[in-house]
Amino acid sequence: MEQVQLGRSGLFVSSIGLGTMQFGWSVDEAGSVEVMDTFVDMGGTFVDTADIYSAWAGRMGGPEQPGGVSEEIIGRWMKARGNRDRIVVATKVRGAMGVNSSEGRSTVHQREGLSRQWIQQACEDSLRRLQVDHIDLYQAHWIDPLVPIEETLGAFTDLVRQGKVRYIGCSNHSAWRIVESLWAADRHGLERYVSLQPEYNLLSPNRGDVERELAPMCERYGIGVVPYSPLAGGLLTGKYRRGEELPDSVRAEENAEQKATLEKFTKTIDEASSSQETTDELEELLAAKLIDFMRKRRVQKCKQTVDGAKDPNSKEEQVIDELDLLDGLC
Repeated sequence: MEQVQLGRSGLFVSSIGLGTMQFGWSVDEAGSVEVMDTFVDMGGTFVDTADIYSAWAGRMGGPEQPGGVSEEIIGRWMKARGNRDRIVVATKVRGAMGVNSSEGRSTVHQREGLSRQWIQQACEDSLRRLQVDHIDLYQAHWIDPLVPIEETLGAFTDLVRQGKVRYIGCSNHSAWRIVESLWAADRHGLERYVSLQPEYNLLSPNRGDVERELAPMCERYGIGVVPYSPLAGGLLTGKYRRGEELPDSVRAEENAEQKATLEKFTKTIDEASSSQETTDELEELLAAKLIDFMRKRRVQKCKQTVDGAKDPNSKEEQVIDELDLLDGLC
């Protein structure tokens, strides 16, 4: 698998990243380990997680947990495999911790946000769970409108200078907020975001924002783009079919709201292709259109984070195939 430069930074990552939101939620630790082993065997190096994964699991059909479980699984896996020096570890801070996000800003725990206090504490917690002495890419999971960007960047900068973080990035940020952060970094001599994680797929409601504003902005300022959920949380994998029951998955109900969008999309493909005869042909055409769509995007140095791989028994047919399909398209 190709190793690509993340934006203008000195950080090089595999052109495919592995998203781990499902670890400890819809896939147990043994399955998570098998997925990570498969990813590394393919040449993957970039593993992306977050401190809150998956504090919400209890209310979505999974086991109740306080967050940090995905990080703990990754940490135990790296220690067992002895491969820390070959893995680019990325995690995030911002969301409320605790079972069902019960220890957030409205409680005495204050385990939420992008304040100096919480960023410093959250970083220490993530280092402990991951069993590492530094985080390669530490990301603001989304904005915190209550905290000045200077305070947030200042806290991140302190962590970089302490050697606990190598690079910083952001996720789910609008273009103007990223530009504001770049101004603040230049003005005060602070670390700048080197990457952005936006949701980006054929069905994403944010697709237009990415194409019209975020992608040109990132290209202009040398920010690496790490699109997440390229398969729309599983909707574009072929598991969801028109006229059939939802698959047996803890995410099925969550995805049901988007299923109408998928059905409309596949119907459009049907109408556009007079030679369409079978479901298999429809899936092949859908995959081809997805590949063509991603290939034509203009974001330089872009990579995909495959989020939601959960079935180690279908490694060759699902996990690996999807990685191969998307590898190098950007």
